[in-house]
Amino acid sequence: MDGVLLDAMPFHANAFEIAFKEVVDLDIDKKDVYLLEGMPGRDLVKEILKKYGQSNSDHSIIEKISDRKKDHFKKNEKVKPFEGVKELLSLLKGDDNCVKAVVSGAAENEVKSLLQKNDLLSSFELVITGEDLKEGKPGPEPFVTALEKLGLRTNEALAVENSPLGVESAAKAGIRFIVTLNNTPLKLDDFVKLPKDRQRLENVLFKDTKSAVSYLVNWCRDIY
Repeated sequence: MDGVLLDAMPFHANAFEIAFKEVVDLDIDKKDVYLLEGMPGRDLVKEILKKYGQSNSDHSIIEKISDRKKDHFKKNEKVKPFEGVKELLSLLKGDDNCVKAVVSGAAENEVKSLLQKNDLLSSFELVITGEDLKEGKPGPEPFVTALEKLGLRTNEALAVENSPLGVESAAKAGIRFIVTLNNTPLKLDDFVKLPKDRQRLENVLFKDTKSAVSYLVNWCRDIY
């Protein structure tokens, strides 16, 4: 959802930045949030604390940071769909062969309220959230769960991602993927773990969601 459908990541990153400063007086790099996007919020907090050499075993601190982040996000977010999103969903509307799912590790109330607020919720046959999962991204469970609920095989699905952890999750689930960068500060190198990955990723990298519209529409129609 965030970073592919909705321009929400700047608000998430800013809220995390403020929360870490308030609770543990830690100045984080907002890029840390983008690199860990897709991970459940508390796990993300743990990873950032670990990166900066702070204890990540104090559950009360983790909860405080997570709660403050949620408060700041709700207070300041002005989330809107990316250009091209509503065009894409309109083109796929009524196509019974093309079922669509949102696969997110965020809380159900946050995911559904943001989708509803931006008139996107009814465009999806399935919404997977953190409450549906035992393990979030980069594990395969989020996408495997979506496939099972939709009754699809791996070769019948395509994941649209914008984060390294999301790409890793889709790959582990055996699903083809594309990457839409939109306004992320991440570059190709942030997605490359092995040298052989570079060319593969270059072939599925789009500068934004709008530029991927025709690819997605054609893929969905061609597969059937």
